[in-house]
Amino acid sequence: MTIPSPAAPAAASGATSPDDGRFDAFVELTKPRITRAVLTTGGIGMALAPGRIELVPALLSLLGTVLVVSSANALNMWWERDVDGRMGRTANRPLPSGRLPARDALVFGVALGLIAMPVLLMVNKLTAALGLLALVSYVLVYTPLKAVSPYALHVGAVPGAIPPLMGYATVAGKLDGVALALFSVLFLWQIPHFVAISLVRGSEYADAALPVYGIAKPANVVRRTVAIYTYATVAASLVPYFLGGFHAVYLVVAGALGLGFIALAHRVSTTDLGAAQRFFRASIAYIILVYGALVLSMNAGVA
Repeated sequence: MTIPSPAAPAAASGATSPDDGRFDAFVELTKPRITRAVLTTGGIGMALAPGRIELVPALLSLLGTVLVVSSANALNMWWERDVDGRMGRTANRPLPSGRLPARDALVFGVALGLIAMPVLLMVNKLTAALGLLALVSYVLVYTPLKAVSPYALHVGAVPGAIPPLMGYATVAGKLDGVALALFSVLFLWQIPHFVAISLVRGSEYADAALPVYGIAKPANVVRRTVAIYTYATVAASLVPYFLGGFHAVYLVVAGALGLGFIALAHRVSTTDLGAAQRFFRASIAYIILVYGALVLSMNAGVA
């Protein structure tokens, strides 16, 4: 094996340069896992919309959605850099760890948002308006409210549920009952999903002095909130069938998934973190399966 001399380039030994580290840090600012999930819900919105999916508008819409979400995530990390530094789970993010200057993250986030708007306008005005609403509500309403109120959870669920509407508007050019049902399911689902997260990670949020719902509210209120919003999510998931255009098998599948989801919700408590963890994981499977069942049963006719 040849040993590189001190003058040899870093690449010759397989090492990464500082520039590589900066690139990775910028990518991390966009929260790629969340961005992929949002991209999926936007694509589902397109698949469920009436009309033909045109390649160029669809690609522009997905690109614009990625830019909006990446901008929102980067600006959220910029805003919460001090809070992130107080939690073990987030202390190694690019800003609290010092891998990126705060100013660079701010410029990056703003630039992504500014690029996103004209991209979405090339799709249509409704899709662009929805993207702008998602970005502004997440960064300028949800993010500062998170530090002072547990009800930031409900505000943050609004931009979190907008991407399916953007996909739907891309194809249909309008919003209708099915689109609003998609929004409602995702909006309502986020409440118990994130309450469960706040229970599991309660000690970290307490260390960061964040008044998240799971630790800021009394135990009975937390249990009731999880149950009520889970029931509401399941009820909303059945609505598309009654609007027409979906096979009756969807009603059976969504109903069965809903019963399981409800059963787990009733086990969530502020003292049994294992039950909260199981509910959190099950909630991810639930929303994937419900949205997937919608796509598979669409336009099959109502039995």
